[in-house]
Amino acid sequence: MTMTVKAAWTGGIRYLHTSGTGHALVTDGPEPSGGDTAPTPMELVLHGLAGCTGVDLSLMLAKMRQRVTALEITVDADRADEHPRVYTAIRMHIRVSGEVDPRKFERALELSHGTYCSVSAMLASTAAISTTWEIVPEA
Repeated sequence: MTMTVKAAWTGGIRYLHTSGTGHALVTDGPEPSGGDTAPTPMELVLHGLAGCTGVDLSLMLAKMRQRVTALEITVDADRADEHPRVYTAIRMHIRVSGEVDPRKFERALELSHGTYCSVSAMLASTAAISTTWEIVPEA
């Protein structure tokens, strides 16, 4: 499977990205470099991890007949001090609401990180990824 994206410079250090599927987004550099009007490319990597994990969990928990009413993923990470400034440690916290069996949630998370999430698999080569989670019953 081939995927294609195009990045067009729009001035400064901003780029307009267009995917082969026709979706668009803007990136910018960090403020010290003269940017800060859009997510940085490295922030998008973390968005990708959260999104990939979220898609996996949503699909698997639905197949497991778990009633999820909310799912929130928070990711924070540390980067190397020297270039290339790859992520070295990533912490993910997942908060799920609804009627969810903890064993089924753990299984879905294990499958996501161990088998299905391509972003997690790529990042694991440079970063220690740790995950905490909680199931919040509905009020």
